[in-house]
Amino acid sequence: MFYKESLGQRTFNIVNMVFLTGVTLLGILPFVHLLAVSLSSNSAAVAGKVFFLPVEFTTVSYQYLAENSEFFVALWVTVKRVVIGTIINMLLVVITAYPLSRSNKNFRARTLYVWFFVITMFFGGGLIPTYMVVKETGILDSIWALILPGALNVFYMVMLLNFFRNIPKDLEEAAIVDGAGHWTLLFKIFLPISLPSLATILLFTIVGHWNSWFDGILYMNRPENYPLQSYLSTLITSLNVQAISVEDLSKLQEMGSKTLRTAQIFMGILPVLLVYPFLQRFFIKGITIGSVKE
Repeated sequence: MFYKESLGQRTFNIVNMVFLTGVTLLGILPFVHLLAVSLSSNSAAVAGKVFFLPVEFTTVSYQYLAENSEFFVALWVTVKRVVIGTIINMLLVVITAYPLSRSNKNFRARTLYVWFFVITMFFGGGLIPTYMVVKETGILDSIWALILPGALNVFYMVMLLNFFRNIPKDLEEAAIVDGAGHWTLLFKIFLPISLPSLATILLFTIVGHWNSWFDGILYMNRPENYPLQSYLSTLITSLNVQAISVEDLSKLQEMGSKTLRTAQIFMGILPVLLVYPFLQRFFIKGITIGSVKE
């Protein structure tokens, strides 16, 4: 059957496409500008001549970056943090959300534990007590100081808990009749059904670890233990000229600190930009936690 759009429908489609295109450009153009500045000469970048295309094209900033071991040391710290931290975060979120998704009949202390966790979302011990705990546990200036203090994200746990509670009871009851225990229910029933929700939490966790910078400055005493974002933060706020060799200083004068910083910032966000498209298809489904499922 041929369907002819009305004038109002066509107008709405055009306005909607223009609006979404504008929103898309607002998200993309800052990264394009960042890349253009990093590929431009120092004089053009400082003069503000660079917008979305490189001016006086040069790759000297990326050449210097490839020879700079400090950047890759910080990058390696961040990669270790993302891998280890994401595994621990996802494991704790799953094994915490599952029992709390049970009914009060099956888990009598459920309400007490839920309130115990939810309170931590709104009240914390503060910066100094948290630092003292990290120091006294002996994990200061180590990778574990970046992972363990936030090992369980209660907000993500609540998201997954609500998703578990919306899974049809018929599936669970049928599995129990067949002799399934809690571990079987979790790994054979709940987790496969919850892939969109898990992918959303996984994306948030990866981005959270990758973008975190303050805890690195707070818990790390040696600059070589800084994660990438902490390293970039110190680089942007201050440039230690005394720690730069004569050869590197001449290169820095040639390319300029602005182009170098933008090159490092762009390289810092590039991995997340590459990972996001693979998880984006789960994102829309997973973010609608709490919607009614058939």
